[in-house]
Parts: sequence; C-alpha cells; structure tokens
Amino acid sequence: MKWIKRLPLPSLRVFEAAGRTCSFVEAAKELDLSPSAVSHAIRKLETAVGVALFIRNTRHTALTTEGTVLLEHVQRGFEEMNRGFTLATTEPSAPLRLHTAPTFASQWLVPRLAGFMAEHPGIDLRISASTDYATFENDDFDLDIVYGKPERSGHEQVPLAIEELTPLCCPELAKRIKSPNDLYSQLLIQSDGQSVQWKGWFAANNMVTPATYGLAFDRSSMGISAAVDGLGVVLESTLLAERELATGKLVAPLQGASTSVRYVAHHLIHPRRQRQQDGVNQFKTWLFKELQIADTTLS
Repeated sequence: MKWIKRLPLPSLRVFEAAGRTCSFVEAAKELDLSPSAVSHAIRKLETAVGVALFIRNTRHTALTTEGTVLLEHVQRGFEEMNRGFTLATTEPSAPLRLHTAPTFASQWLVPRLAGFMAEHPGIDLRISASTDYATFENDDFDLDIVYGKPERSGHEQVPLAIEELTPLCCPELAKRIKSPNDLYSQLLIQSDGQSVQWKGWFAANNMVTPATYGLAFDRSSMGISAAVDGLGVVLESTLLAERELATGKLVAPLQGASTSVRYVAHHLIHPRRQRQQDGVNQFKTWLFKELQIADTTLS
C-alpha cells in the first residue's frame, strides 16, 4: 500500500493512455487534456516512482523498460477495478470474449457451441476469428486460440490436442489411392497457411516432393471443402476434418499405410490473473473436456 499512498493516481490514467498509444498528443486527445498537461502528469509520476518511464525525442515517444513493466501492471489494475465495479453494481455480467484461428472456429468450435451454450446459458459469448493475435492489453479479449507456435509473452500458454496430418479425399477418389506413390498422379491441394505442408509430409515418408501443386488456398477450411467436392487430395488435420470424416464425406486412404505428421497445432492463450473470470474457467474446462485434455492443464 505504500506506493498507493505516494502515487498521484490521476497520473496513472494519463500514463496508461500515453503508454498504450506511445503518444502524448494522442493521449491528450483521448483524455480531453492538453499535451502539456499530459507531459506534466507523466513527469509528476516519474518523480514519484523515481524512474524514467518514457524515452522522449523530437520524432517519437517510447516506453523505457521500466515503463513497459509498469504499464502492464497498471492496465491489469484498471481491468480489475472495472471488474470490481461490475460485480458491485447491477450492471450485467461482462461477456466472455474469445478470439480464435478461423479454421479452428469454423471446422471444430462452432459445430460444438450448442453443447457449451446449453451447459452455460448465463454466459454471453462473443467470438472473433482472424489470423492476428488477440489484444489483451486493451481489454479486447479474454481468451485466444492460436494456430502455430505462439509468440513469446508473459501470458498463460496451454498446448491443445496433438493433431494428425494425413492425406484426405472423397471416397470416390480414394479408390485410386492404394499407396503413397499413387499421390503423384493426383491433384494435391495445398493449404498455404499451414505450418506443415505437403513438402513436410513427403519428407516424413522419404519421398520426393512434387514440383508443383494443382490447387492452393490460404485457409484450411477451403482446402477441406475442395477435397469434399472431389477436386483433389488435401493434407489436413483429422481434428479439423472430424465432421467430414465422421459423415463419410472424406476418408483417409493412406492412414496406416504411410507416416502421418503429428504436432501440436493450436494453443490456448490468456493473461495470467490471480482470479479468472468465471466464464474463462468454464470455457477452459469445457474446451479441455471436448479435446480430452487432462484437467491438470488448468491453471
């Protein structure tokens, strides 16, 4: 509590805006202050804590190492205060905001959402899908399901299921594929955004990679759809193509007759907090149950 008593608390709001935007001018506009008032508040805060929080020059403003550390904790503090006021008032519960990789959302998550909503009818779930990383610092999202290796951060990172990549195609096309060599006479569908592509699969099977592919997409979901329509053979995760495999729209003609590529393709990311929002823990428990991940992964 000693810092709380010493710090000019209004300056913390100014510091948060200036640190987030890296601009005294933008912070001034946001807070309806003059740039000189913002500069004065920052200097007052720097004097109180005894360290420089910003590097200033004529071209730009940037946080120092100490400023970066402080900003993260100040933003957490504001977030906790907002949650506290929400709990203490009659305001409706904050929605659970999930960011996810697009193909994971369309192929795996959305088809199962009815089960989650039935189990937790009181949760207002908001979902956004893109290939970008979620923004936690601006309080935009609570959870992020990312594809590929997560970027380094101080957030909690939980690896999800081990996925199996194997050639998939429609049943009619599968009649012509009895061995890995039969793939050379087929149109191969490439998913350009995939971490492991056809080159990696052929290498795992000690085979020469074809020089060209007949069709390529930047979304795995489109590659799966193309394979369902009989356009060719797609190298895809059996987890993401689970519905198509279960209904017989796709089959894995070389599963058991070739070497599949196995890897952790998705991770669940969220900020480390002493007390998580109830919806966060409920979603994590449901997600891990659906993926059959042991509860020991829960933080």
